[in-house]
Amino acid sequence: QVQLVESGGGLVQAGGSLRLSCAFSGRSFNAYGLGWFRQAPGSEREFVAASRWGGRSSYYADPVKGRFTISRNTARNMVYLQMNSLKPEDTAVYYCAAAYQGGESPTPDQYDYWGQGTQVTVSS
Repeated sequence: QVQLVESGGGLVQAGGSLRLSCAFSGRSFNAYGLGWFRQAPGSEREFVAASRWGGRSSYYADPVKGRFTISRNTARNMVYLQMNSLKPEDTAVYYCAAAYQGGESPTPDQYDYWGQGTQVTVSS
């Protein structure tokens, strides 16, 4: 069984930065693709970024390319989302997700496990 716990959300001004963290507990961390998704009020959950299982490839949604970076620390079983140049439209609850031998898909239903989410609010 895999459990994911996000942290690092908060309130930041436009143009600022935040780093989200996701603690992975369970077996075979490197066998899981790890993704970040977000959901704003009244909107569907949308893909933000993902790290393919094994950690050698990363993928980003167009709105965050060049601003967000996903990384993973195998020694600590952690995955991070560094968010720079934040915009008010980045405001959402951010979720960490894991997919066994996955991580290439931007589709939420391809992920097996989810964290509880962390709120990110960007003020203008």
